Amino acid sequence: MEGVRFARRLWSEWKRLGLPLAEQRVVVAVSGGADSTALLLALDELKRAGRISLKVTVAHLDHGLRGEAGESDARWVHELARGLDYEVVLGEADVRGRASGERDNLEQAARRARYEFLAETAARVEAYAVLTAHTMDDQAETLLLRLMRGSGLDGLGGMEPVRALSEETEVLLARPLLGWARRAWTEKYCRERGADFRTDALNEDESFARVRVRKKLLPLMQTFNGRAVEALARTAELLRADASALRAAAQELLLAATDEAETSGAACLRVNVLAGADTAVRRRALRLWLASARGDLRRLELAHLLAVERLVSGTRGGRVAELPGAGSVLRKRGRLFFHTEKVEKEE
Repeated sequence: MEGVRFARRLWSEWKRLGLPLAEQRVVVAVSGGADSTALLLALDELKRAGRISLKVTVAHLDHGLRGEAGESDARWVHELARGLDYEVVLGEADVRGRASGERDNLEQAARRARYEFLAETAARVEAYAVLTAHTMDDQAETLLLRLMRGSGLDGLGGMEPVRALSEETEVLLARPLLGWARRAWTEKYCRERGADFRTDALNEDESFARVRVRKKLLPLMQTFNGRAVEALARTAELLRADASALRAAAQELLLAATDEAETSGAACLRVNVLAGADTAVRRRALRLWLASARGDLRRLELAHLLAVERLVSGTRGGRVAELPGAGSVLRKRGRLFFHTEKVEKEE
């Protein structure tokens, strides 16, 4: 894939996604690997060609997982950004300590640390969007990992090309390589531009599930379908559209089921409205309700959701569904109440 074509494809996708062409500031997350380096270089190519006139801030987080290699990555990204005349923000995080303290795995702890850093950087520089360099290969890996975890439509839709960075901000998270770029193309583009890129040894560590999917599962799948990555990415796109339609229906159900008359402080839903809904829509509405009431869905599994859904059937009140952590849901007087503390079942 010729270098000029790579930048042209980025330009086409940039317009398709409705990303800004001028005046705004964007934060580009650059690890130093081929994907993020290619994204920065192609964005710079479009700027120099006069296609876009954005202000660019480069952001790099050292996760503390690679020791001196991580420090070298940070210096390398700093030199790359300054050589292109872009502002650069460097950060550090103790991901191992965080994972241990939160009883989380390294991958998830690193992801949360990275997005918190990007959100803080975007807020400080008043950015319109944060750009990450996820490719079609990343999308395929994500879909397979979630499929093996038993995810529903929302999970199997994979990563979105554009979404809000978080619920607390209007800053966008954009992935302009996601729908078309392959990992091999980013490496080739960097070489054609005469640019080096960093290689992360963790990307070869098969103790990480994503690395095993990349190095073992996907190559096996490609013996059945040489375009397995493209097929998986296309499946994710189709499932995102289906999930969006179901989510809209669930939001309508949630609005109809919410009891505005109750002002006891506990979020509550009318059981009779929920009981008349289709199962898929009802479960999504309950997930939305629990996410709002709890603040997140961490540790909430299908078994917990089914326990809440069982409260909808029948006529007997006083039943309780326990949730992970201290929360619980109580059925009482034909309504479901969320409580932050566990409640005793009524006789």
